[in-house]
Amino acid sequence: MASVKDEVRSDEAVSDAKAPTLEQKLEVLVIPVSDVDRAKQFYKKLEWKLDADFPFDNGFRVVQFTPPGSACSIQFGTQITSAAPGSAQGLYLVVSDIEAARRELIALGVKVSEVFHAGTPGAQFQPEGSSGRISGPASDHATYRSFATFSDPDGNGWLLQEITTRLPGRVDPTKTACASAKDLASALRRAEAAHGEHEKRTGQRDANWADWYAEYIVREQAGEPLPQ
Repeated sequence: MASVKDEVRSDEAVSDAKAPTLEQKLEVLVIPVSDVDRAKQFYKKLEWKLDADFPFDNGFRVVQFTPPGSACSIQFGTQITSAAPGSAQGLYLVVSDIEAARRELIALGVKVSEVFHAGTPGAQFQPEGSSGRISGPASDHATYRSFATFSDPDGNGWLLQEITTRLPGRVDPTKTACASAKDLASALRRAEAAHGEHEKRTGQRDANWADWYAEYIVREQAGEPLPQ
């Protein structure tokens, strides 16, 4: 999340940047753990997909998990990093419904903070109980503004962030996609509500509602002006 000032600067950077000639996809983040089997059980409890668990005769071992709907995975193991266990902090998990995501994690036995929003810039990175964290979601669930946190057994810190509408330039409108059926359902509900207001303004039923929904969802994901 960035301040409004930073968002403007970032938008300028997006518009001025030249397209790379070669795609560079961030696919794996390494997190440091002290007990590989304990960490493996924790991330299995989250119902993340276990992609690999490869042990080798020299003591090297790599375990990989992918969160539901994510294009990026995590790896941990032995002889994989010299970082101190628990030193990975502020690892973002983007969700479309922060309160529903929190309830799901609690149901899986994970200790999760209350939903909060940042009263001061960067408060989402401060420890639980810090004065900069204001209890409850942001007003009207403003996109990018609501958070919750949890940690794995080593203390590696995860940050849930609610994003419903992307800022301009963050998503290629020709490649928009919902990461899961739940995300698509949430997008359809938002489109339905907006389309209802559209029909109120026009005073008639819109027979092309499917096209309107599709345009709304693509524009919302790409951070473009929404249809009226």
